[in-house]
Amino acid sequence: MIRDITIGQYYPAESRIHRLDPRVKIVCTLLFIVSLFIQNSLLGYAIATVYMGTVIRLSKVPFKYIVKGLKPVVILLLFTVVMNLFLTKSGGTLVHFWIFTITEGGLRTSVLMAVRLIYLVVGSSVMTFTTSPNGLTDGMEKLLHPLNRLGVPVHEVAMMMSIALRFIPILLEETDKIMKAQQARGADFESGNIIQRAKSMVPILVPLFVSAFRRANDLAMAMEARCYHGGEGRTKMKPLKYHGRDRAAYLLTVFYVVVVFAAGRFIPFRLWIF
Repeated sequence: MIRDITIGQYYPAESRIHRLDPRVKIVCTLLFIVSLFIQNSLLGYAIATVYMGTVIRLSKVPFKYIVKGLKPVVILLLFTVVMNLFLTKSGGTLVHFWIFTITEGGLRTSVLMAVRLIYLVVGSSVMTFTTSPNGLTDGMEKLLHPLNRLGVPVHEVAMMMSIALRFIPILLEETDKIMKAQQARGADFESGNIIQRAKSMVPILVPLFVSAFRRANDLAMAMEARCYHGGEGRTKMKPLKYHGRDRAAYLLTVFYVVVVFAAGRFIPFRLWIF
């Protein structure tokens, strides 16, 4: 399971998506997420599938590598589906067993929430796979730059995000090493029920926290040794600049959102809804 977590990982490749400005990928990802919640039609989700599939193909990131990132959220996905399936009481009754009732509205809501959650994770994963942590930091800092006038420490926030993204793969690798070391000494993390498995994971937390604090202290000392004092007066070695392909990506994504909204708003509801 630890190896299946792909958050914060970057997949190097030569593709059109990799060459886009980080700001474009961040904004387009947000627009894609918004498009998932502004419509409930089958046609809208079909268009979203085509859009997402095209982006994945252009990114040259293996599809199985993207799907692997869904494994850590399977429990959350199942919980969301079950809660919406049995707690939503709108529409006609489809199945009734003991105290459980499945209605048309519950089935529709659970399916839509599952699709939204899957597409949200996949869309966000494509952004992180095709953008380096430094690129994400620079893009986020540039997008939030107007907030400096309100006293928001944008550079410090972007720096914290960059450090967090860099530390996620490191901490996952450290967790895997600790688990293997304890398994070599007879620890068992796979047998028993969920509660017993959770208790068996507790001994991993202590050495993991010690390692995390040690790394944080080393990083702080390294930054102080290099006279880091925040973002005031700092310049970029590679300043971000928009190109023609970036503007084209903006236009295509906005066009996609408009089409999805129109499909959900003007296509007959009963024809395209579950």
